[in-house]
Amino acid sequence: MNFHNTNKTLKVVLSVGDESGIGPEVILKALCSDEIPANIDFILVGSKKNLQNIYRKLRSLGLENLANPKNLNIHDLEISSFKNESKSSYGNSSFYYLKKAIEIVKKYPYSALVTGPICKKSWSLAGHKFSGQTEVLAQSCGVKNVGMLFTAKSPITGWRFNTLLATTHIALCDVPKKLTTELIHAKLDLLKEFCSTYIDKPTLKVAGLNPHAGEEGILGSEEKDWLNDALLAWNEKNKGIKLLGPLSPDSCWNSSVKAWSEKDSEKHDGILAMYHDQGLIPMKVIALNYSVNTTIGLPFIRTSPDHGTGFDIAGKGIAQSQSMIEAIKAAIEMTNNSRLLNTH
Repeated sequence: MNFHNTNKTLKVVLSVGDESGIGPEVILKALCSDEIPANIDFILVGSKKNLQNIYRKLRSLGLENLANPKNLNIHDLEISSFKNESKSSYGNSSFYYLKKAIEIVKKYPYSALVTGPICKKSWSLAGHKFSGQTEVLAQSCGVKNVGMLFTAKSPITGWRFNTLLATTHIALCDVPKKLTTELIHAKLDLLKEFCSTYIDKPTLKVAGLNPHAGEEGILGSEEKDWLNDALLAWNEKNKGIKLLGPLSPDSCWNSSVKAWSEKDSEKHDGILAMYHDQGLIPMKVIALNYSVNTTIGLPFIRTSPDHGTGFDIAGKGIAQSQSMIEAIKAAIEMTNNSRLLNTH
């Protein structure tokens, strides 16, 4: 990966997430990886004591390729509002780690945020009524139009695979109620802006909501009633963009498979999915551990690994760190790209 040379040192702030999960482990593994540039100023936000305990435990299991917390710049927070080692305690800590990490990133114009995974249930038990970190970021930055975008750079072709979600953490039955022309236009604006940092005139695809994109109203009416017209209206205002859709969801990502694995295949630059699993299933199947969650529309770059807390394997030393490595690499690349193009 070619990073933009700068005299300033990029600060990457890492909030460790839920410490009862695999977040601290994959962070300590990732920071020891040869794939991470050496000229980055990392700031970890979490409990120094907990990180040291996790490090010692992993070392006792025979793991050697780990960053030692004593050599890391850690913004030490000891949160003790709840009983130790309860789900609510870990949820409370991870919430305030994120809030402090956001505060730190805001102080530095040349910085990015990488977040470890959190448990939404633990947040709820601790009294924090947010459906995810994306929503906290939007509120903290005073931004209404943010997007949950999943991105991955193919190690085979170098192509960047981007999927943006029109709706995020809501029940499937609520998706049709949430979707509107205004929402689709706002998300397409975000996707165009993001993809334009990589290519002048991106090609964007939009997945339909219904099977076969409604089959002209036979399998669902949303496409026929308003989505077709919404896409035409947006494209009329963005004539430099090649916009395809609404496409049948079961074949919308077929070209992504080829672009990921075949160098001479036809490339597209971004796909807008209507709901969470519609976009995430093909993303995770195609990109596997290379997929990264990023929040677009913020005044800074935020990324996170595309996996959860992994409570079932926490503390066993077997968590893969590739997605965290990719999250850090993507944060660096996107921050440098956005600065060059005056969008950060």
